[in-house]
Amino acid sequence: MDHTAPIVNDVFGISWLDFNMSNVLMIAVVSLIVFVFCVWASRKLQMKPTGMQNFMEWVVEFVKGIISDTMDWKTGKVFLPLGLTLIFYILVSNLVGVATVGVVGHDLWWKSPTADATLTLTLSAMVIVLTHFYGIKTQGTKAYFKGYVSPVPFMLPFKIIEEFTNTLTLGLRLFGNIYAGEVLLTLLVGMAMSGFLGALGAAIPMLAWMGFSVFIGAIQSYVFVMLTMVYMSHKVSSDH
Repeated sequence: MDHTAPIVNDVFGISWLDFNMSNVLMIAVVSLIVFVFCVWASRKLQMKPTGMQNFMEWVVEFVKGIISDTMDWKTGKVFLPLGLTLIFYILVSNLVGVATVGVVGHDLWWKSPTADATLTLTLSAMVIVLTHFYGIKTQGTKAYFKGYVSPVPFMLPFKIIEEFTNTLTLGLRLFGNIYAGEVLLTLLVGMAMSGFLGALGAAIPMLAWMGFSVFIGAIQSYVFVMLTMVYMSHKVSSDH
């Protein structure tokens, strides 16, 4: 099952500006799903929570726990909306391609957007930029950049390299896990479509792998948020 991506080349006549329309579609779809779900789940807040309000409060406490494990809550409470946004967005992004894929012609339109390194590296780059922003905001420009040459100026190139490696590992870890899962699901779907015996042989492995993919998708959303808060704590906490 060799599918291609629906690429629009040379947008606005700019030779290097290309768009993967599948990514554009799935980013919009995932954003809409997360927005509608969160509005629906929190539409009728009560002092004694029931139903989806219980779930939303559990997620808030879960993310609050991640933040509290990495930094002082007084410092980290401002990052609660960031953590909630990331965990919902990445979780849904990881799972939308598990249940089904959408192919038009030979172009793959419906898939997990996090199965594309462009999106995951963009997310990780945005996180690293935010850590610098809050680091400067918290410490001040002079004190923040002084940290790059402490305890000795010789550390500067190593700390610059660390910023690039943090960006790459944060984004590529997420991409690799989700992409590998979708590749195997695609192979199992191809096997199932090869005939009756193929469908019989692929049914149980496909269901098992789909269940495992849901687990991996949840774990990877947690890991991404946890590492985001770890990197953030290194920039804003006075004890780092």
